[in-house]
Formats: sequence, structure tokens, C-alpha cells
Amino acid sequence: MFLKKITVLRDEPNEENSYPFTIPTINNLTELNLVNSVTFLVGENGTGKSTLLEGIAYNCEFNTAGGSRNNLYEVDAAESALGKYLRLSWMPKITNGFFLRAESFYQFASHIDELERSRKGVLDSYGGKSLHKQSHGEAFLSLFLYRFNGRAIYLLDEPEAALSPQRQLAFLRIIHDLVIEEGCQFIIATHSPIILGYPNASILSFDQEKIEEIEYEMTGHYQITKYFLDNREKFLKDLLEDV
Repeated sequence: MFLKKITVLRDEPNEENSYPFTIPTINNLTELNLVNSVTFLVGENGTGKSTLLEGIAYNCEFNTAGGSRNNLYEVDAAESALGKYLRLSWMPKITNGFFLRAESFYQFASHIDELERSRKGVLDSYGGKSLHKQSHGEAFLSLFLYRFNGRAIYLLDEPEAALSPQRQLAFLRIIHDLVIEEGCQFIIATHSPIILGYPNASILSFDQEKIEEIEYEMTGHYQITKYFLDNREKFLKDLLEDV
């Protein structure tokens, strides 16, 4: 592990009245300790997972539109509102890593193609083929397989967005190899009960207006998926029939 602690700094009065502190989970956050090489952020949409991840990326000096320190391109509404309020505590400090934003991956792929046109060989770090010339899922796996390497921290916002269940399992193996063989650290915001199943990871829930560590079986993602699979007909009957 490299990143050990995240601290929220508050320098101005009434900050809770402005974004991002209007998000209850962010407003209630003062300090967050990271204790595992793999940390998952879970919770409903709008609870602050992406906001925190973007703030960490900002302080790592990664492009908050997605990418590393070296990927200079812009995407609308990709700035970090929380970044300037965070302080990261490292041991040791590293600069290698990557921030994946699933929603802006198309723009990232275009950026890589532009770099390849000006400097041949850039695509070698992505499997030697334009990410636009692969399926969405293949492009994600190419990023994970070829671009992710060495001692690094990887911040991933909904990596399952383009991955089938089978490829989510392949992604788990990639995480495992990078953690065990390269000593990498991952912080991942996800809705996938498959990805959340990675063993011995920390799972931080944002659902109760404060961040709490919970067990895998206590996540809504696991419980809803399990109930649906065990009781599909009843679930759909209750959901779809008129009251």
C-alpha cells in the first residue's frame, strides 16, 4: 500500500452550504484510513463515491477527466470540486498510476489515438491497437492488461460498466496479479457484486450519510442480486404487477 490516509481540510465557514459539502457523506467526512491494498467504495448514486475518487485523483495529479499525469486533455464537467480540500498521507509517495472514469473513456481513447499520430508506439501500452477499434469491453481489458503495471495506485470509477460477467472475473484476476506481483493499490467505486467479491478487500459504504466499513454480504449489491436470483419469479411479480 502507498496511500494510507485521506484528510478533509476545512478553511472557510459555512462550507457545508456549498457543493461538494451538500453531499451528506462528504460533509460528514473528516478522515479516512485505508488499510488494504484493495478498497471498494459502494453506495447509491449521488452518495459521493465518484466525488471522493475524483478528489483523490486530483491530489495524485492525475487527469480528472481520466488518465495519468501525462494525459493532458479536457472533458466538460470533469474538474474535482473536492480536490482542493483533501490532504493525502503516503508511505511512500508514488507518482505512477491511473484514474479510470468509465463515463469519459471514449474521450480518453480519442486522446490516445491523437498521441499515436504524433508519436508512434503509444498504442503499444494498450495492446498495440486503437481502443476505438476494439469493443468497449475489450478496450477496458486492454487498458487493464497492458497499461497497468509497476508499483502504482489505480483509481477506478465503475470499471464494470463495459465488462460482461465473464470479463469481470478476468478483471479480478488482473487485480490479484497486480497486487501480489507488483504491489499495486486499488481504490474502486463499483456497483458490481462480482467485483466486490474480491477476497480480503475493504468495502466502504456511503449509504448512511457517513462512510462505514461493511462486510460483503451486507452490501445492497449482494443482497438484492442474491434475492433476485433466489426468488426471480416472486421478485418480478411484486415489482411489475399493479398494486
